[in-house]
Amino acid sequence: MAATPIAQRAPKQLHILQESEPVPSSRPVSKKKVLVRRTGKDTSQQWRRGFQVAFLLLNVWLGGQFFLWVRNFELGVVQSAVSRPAGVEGWLPIAGMMNLRYWLLTGRVPAIHPAAMFLLITFLAMAFLLRKAFCSWLCPIGTVSEWLWRAGTRMFGRTFQLPRWLDLPLRGLKYLLLGFFVWAVAGMSAQGLEDFLHSPYGMIADVKMLNFFRFLGGAGAGVLGFLVVASLFLPNFWCRFLCPYGALLGITSLFSPLRVRRNPPACIDCAKCARVCPSLLPVDRLLSVKSSECTACMLCVAVCPAENALAMQWPHSLVRHRKAAHLPAWALALGVAVLFLGIMGFAKATGHWNSPIPDSVYRQLVPRANQAQHPMPGR
Repeated sequence: MAATPIAQRAPKQLHILQESEPVPSSRPVSKKKVLVRRTGKDTSQQWRRGFQVAFLLLNVWLGGQFFLWVRNFELGVVQSAVSRPAGVEGWLPIAGMMNLRYWLLTGRVPAIHPAAMFLLITFLAMAFLLRKAFCSWLCPIGTVSEWLWRAGTRMFGRTFQLPRWLDLPLRGLKYLLLGFFVWAVAGMSAQGLEDFLHSPYGMIADVKMLNFFRFLGGAGAGVLGFLVVASLFLPNFWCRFLCPYGALLGITSLFSPLRVRRNPPACIDCAKCARVCPSLLPVDRLLSVKSSECTACMLCVAVCPAENALAMQWPHSLVRHRKAAHLPAWALALGVAVLFLGIMGFAKATGHWNSPIPDSVYRQLVPRANQAQHPMPGR
């Protein structure tokens, strides 16, 4: 099977779930448009990379603190200065979904892993208001994935794109995975959810996740190695084809009023925006980018040379002045920070951030985490 180099592809390929608005008439080829060059400096990528590095370092710090907390229980340390960081529950999206359903069914905030639910709510709100900004601004896996395909570009001179007949069904895998998890959680009653999360397995699901990577077997290492190698050649391989979290946020982002919008009179049809898009979207042929694959990375906006040709915008029906429709990079960055810190601060202020599991229970469960069996979910 021959993959097509991205650098050589024509930006005409359509993609599933684009919901695009094609230009009514074909673009003229005989008359060359005059370039009115941008005067302002684009800072979107500086903002985005700063957020990526900061959030990656935050997760490294959380992971290190959590590892020390687990080791203290494994070694039998009675008095430990290291506390459990509730932020690690961001790595428990299934627990977040279960808790969200429990909250919707009962009106009560769940006691076990409440941070997982509030972080899920944060990222869903982010997807609705700011597209899939979580994926390209905050997600550590998204950040590492981007670094890998950029490294592949430097090593091999280009990255590759799968043919459409293979790309489309592979992208459907993440929606199948999401559908399975939603089906499993939606079929559980409130009592079943509570029983699951209060079981030994549920209470130390975070420890089980850590131990999976600590004691990675041959099969797990092989899969991880395949994902790393594939990401060198195919941009954002995990995110594009397999991530159910990204699928959920992508579906949510379809309802977002915020979109990258193109102004055809100002556009010079250079197609630079389409060539740099890591999601392989034909930005140069759309009036607005509605695709669930758009991650609000703003690379297309950053590379556009024409004044007012491409911008992240609200619909004009929501704002009084046309200029106010434009969302600058600093405002998007501020929105990401406000949503993340605001919802997390609310959860902490209301006492719904940490799980009230006593150390005596952890002393019994953490050293024997590998023995905890997944309970059959109640209905």
